[in-house]
Amino acid sequence: MSRTNVKDLNCRRYDDPSIAQIEREVTLLLRRAEAAIAKQPVAERLVRSGYLLLTELENGGPLGIAALADATRVDVSTASRQIVPLERQGLVRRLTNPADGRGSLVEITQHGLDRLRATREERHTVFLDLLYDWSERDRATFVTYLARLNRTILDREAVRAGT
Repeated sequence: MSRTNVKDLNCRRYDDPSIAQIEREVTLLLRRAEAAIAKQPVAERLVRSGYLLLTELENGGPLGIAALADATRVDVSTASRQIVPLERQGLVRRLTNPADGRGSLVEITQHGLDRLRATREERHTVFLDLLYDWSERDRATFVTYLARLNRTILDREAVRAGT
């Protein structure tokens, strides 16, 4: 993928009103999503990093810290710090890595699965409530664009990292 100069594309001009609208709407979306999460009881709330880590562990089985860091797009030291509170809450446990006996793997516990699923159900309920009157086609179009935006972010990160 080649890197495109911002000035080369009309859709990337800083004075393009659609870019300003997208920036504002994404900012509001993130703010409102965080506010909705904050309304959950503190004892049941999973912070975003915990939710993402537990999701990776649910999908990928026991993983090393480096694999978790890569999957959640953070550095190893950040992933390691983020695992500590999950471990203290009994949501994950460390296992000896059978491949070398020195390193450790992180595994989601049943309590972690229960909390993750409860959090996911709560989040789904919020979106079901918000989007109940959207047509199936509108929801499908929306998710297509959201997924495209997320892929674009990953692609741009890879280009900047030189991979």
